[in-house]
Parts: sequence; structure tokens; C-alpha cells
Amino acid sequence: MKTTHKAAVAGLATLAGLGVVGGLPAANAADTGHSESDTAITGAALVQASAAALAETGQGRVTETEVGDEESYYEVEVTFADGTEVDVQLDRAFQVVPALKGGAEG
Repeated sequence: MKTTHKAAVAGLATLAGLGVVGGLPAANAADTGHSESDTAITGAALVQASAAALAETGQGRVTETEVGDEESYYEVEVTFADGTEVDVQLDRAFQVVPALKGGAEG
């Protein structure tokens, strides 16, 4: 239990250091053309999902999130410095869901 707590604190500290945590509520509130039924990830799940997505991409910033996505349990949109975006799909345990063949966005 102590290791999990330390990992969560370290993850939150890392996100704060990257300036990610402060911008998440605004990013989730932005209208990006998704339907109104989309539900943003909140609370501790938001911190964990964001950390998992940024660990997967290695860079960028979280610009939108969704829980109950049609492709996975969590979806985290990461935007890179050049403006390109990638959606990272996560399961309930915040593990990356491998892309289905032919189903990747570009």
C-alpha cells in the first residue's frame, strides 16, 4: 500500500511539474466537437489516466479526456508541441489498450 501511495504522489508531482494538472479542467471543458454525452475523467482517475497517457506518448500535454469511450474505458487526448494529437486508450486499470489493426487514427 505504501508503494502505491508513493507512486501516486510521485505521479502527481510529475504532472504538476509538467504543468499538466493545472490545465486539465480547462482542457476538459473545451468543446472539441464531441457530443454532449461525453463525460470527462475527474479526480484521482484523471491524474492516473493522464500519467498513463503521457508515459505512453513520452511528451505532449493532456487536452481532453473521456470516460466510457466507445473504444476503451478511458480515452486521453494528448497534443504535441507541433499541434498533432493522439488519443491514448486505457482500460479500467489505466493500462494502454493496444490499437486494433486498421483502427488507428492518424
